[in-house]
Amino acid sequence: MVTKWLLLHLTFGKLFPTTKLQADSATVSQERQRDQKPQIKLGSGSQKMHPVLKAFVCGSISGTCSTLIFQPLDLLKTRLQTLQPAVNGSSRAGMVTLLFRVVRTESLLGLWKGVSPSFARCIPGVGIYFSTLYMMKQKFLVDRSPTAVESVFLGATARAVSGICMLPVTVVKTRYESGRFDYGSVYGALKNIYQTEGARGMFSGLTATLLRDAPFSGIYLMFYTQTKKLTPQDQLDPVLVPLLNFGCGIFAGILASLATQPADVIKTHMQLSPQKYRRTSQAIAFIYKDFGLVGFFRGGVPRALRRTLMAAMAWTVYEQMMEKMGLKS
Repeated sequence: MVTKWLLLHLTFGKLFPTTKLQADSATVSQERQRDQKPQIKLGSGSQKMHPVLKAFVCGSISGTCSTLIFQPLDLLKTRLQTLQPAVNGSSRAGMVTLLFRVVRTESLLGLWKGVSPSFARCIPGVGIYFSTLYMMKQKFLVDRSPTAVESVFLGATARAVSGICMLPVTVVKTRYESGRFDYGSVYGALKNIYQTEGARGMFSGLTATLLRDAPFSGIYLMFYTQTKKLTPQDQLDPVLVPLLNFGCGIFAGILASLATQPADVIKTHMQLSPQKYRRTSQAIAFIYKDFGLVGFFRGGVPRALRRTLMAAMAWTVYEQMMEKMGLKS
């Protein structure tokens, strides 16, 4: 039996010598096709996008997330800064009191009043900021991290470009949140401001805005980058790196918010009453006369919370998305 089986095996092996080779060849061909599929996918879509455009998209998405979540804090900050001074010893409403007042009189959704102009400002604005920052880093800092002074310059310049481009929408956003104006839409508000106040009204508070935003971004980026350098990111689990970056962002945001709070108060007053305050010095004199030095820090708590958390989230989301796209933020 064994002899007969061996004879049959040898006979069929000689008659069909290529059967196994063909099967092996087909298997190898299928494996090659399977290995080539991901390569075709990677060559399309985001891989064809310009790096600066990638930075703009990542920044816009991060700005969208942070704006939607922290809009109530921005509204409370604006309302606190524009409250009338206390009369006859009456106490002035605090942040918690104002929060419940808004919910009671305007419903819970009232906390998101002004979110449309906030989106119109932050989605392109944050995108412009990050793409400008990325472009400058690629031009001036190709193979190294920025120093503390360079971080201040990069952050302030990128923010100034973004702030000037988006200032008309910022004016509309501030007026929406104040509750003093009844605009039907962002476009309608821009049209009304231009018709009644001209270009000056659309760019009211430009000096105060730049004095607030440019230093904030410069100081923030300096503390953020320097704090990250002190942390052992290479020794951490990759899952913990975003949390560490978020913590660095909170620390940097608190310091930057405190340093720029007076400019934010001045900016808010000038954008709400551009005809009353023609110059920055007039707004400063009014605030000091009616509220004293404390007046320059009104709304500081909600602003610090919002700016700190918003910046920390924006940077964390931005850096993670840039890493997924294969770019160094």
